[in-house]
Amino acid sequence: MKVLVAGASGALGRQLLPRLTENGHEVHGMTRSAARADAVRALGATPVLADALDRDQVAAAVAEAQPEAIVHELTALSGSIDMRHFDRDFELTNRLRTEATDHLLAAGRTAGVRRFLAQSFAGWPFAREGGRVKDEEAPLDPDPAPSMRSSFEAIKHLERAVTGADWTEGIVLRYGGFYGPGTSMSLDGGEHAELIRKRRFPVVGDGAGVWSFVQIEDAAEATVAALERGHRGIYNVVDDEPAPVSEWLPEMARVLGAKPPRHVPRWLGRLLAGETAVVMMTEIRGASNAKAKRELGWAPRHPSWRQGLTAS
Repeated sequence: MKVLVAGASGALGRQLLPRLTENGHEVHGMTRSAARADAVRALGATPVLADALDRDQVAAAVAEAQPEAIVHELTALSGSIDMRHFDRDFELTNRLRTEATDHLLAAGRTAGVRRFLAQSFAGWPFAREGGRVKDEEAPLDPDPAPSMRSSFEAIKHLERAVTGADWTEGIVLRYGGFYGPGTSMSLDGGEHAELIRKRRFPVVGDGAGVWSFVQIEDAAEATVAALERGHRGIYNVVDDEPAPVSEWLPEMARVLGAKPPRHVPRWLGRLLAGETAVVMMTEIRGASNAKAKRELGWAPRHPSWRQGLTAS
């Protein structure tokens, strides 16, 4: 299959491109920077230059590649996130989830693309009620924290646009929080790992917020499986063990050789970092990977972050 990967030079793209070529696909990697073209080529793909926020450039890139499938892995995250100004720090990523998604869909429709995959997130959008682990049919949060509402709307836009495209097989992959090589949770200099080392990532309140993770290589393998075997709709791509902050954060500190994380009460967490940080630490729900296992024939090689962290 001829595949165009948008976001080819990102952490997931770097894992995805060689796996696609190993499976016999002809891969084009879209990147904005000419400086990254050689890196894309080294991963086995043909580089295509385009600014994803420029409709004409995207149209030209898709026309050049003539793909049968598009895989949209575009984000713009660097450094740690200021929870008090969450939407501000996600502004460019939100444009990639809205404007770039629309550009890629329009170009894909013109080119007759048969499959369209796009990256979403399983980390915090679920309604903060009921069970601690949610499947793809579970309702999303009707009242997200004010500082993350634009990000929430961007995620909903992407999911509706992709799964609602009746001219292609639209598949949304809700990934858990990435860890492993090239991610913010990389043990080798990842931004969030460094915050934990410096004890600047505390447990807030009871730490009951449930987080879902996925090792970056497992995420890439699930993406290949979804491209080859997935059906229109949404898949949670997470490991087997969603875990509350009160469990995973002390374990991460232990793996890093750091002191245990500090504990701060909810009121102090709200004062220091805002409502979004409190919600993330105490209220969010995790995600189930049962559908991805059942329909894609995929299972994470790192079934738990507990073992996966030490192997990264």
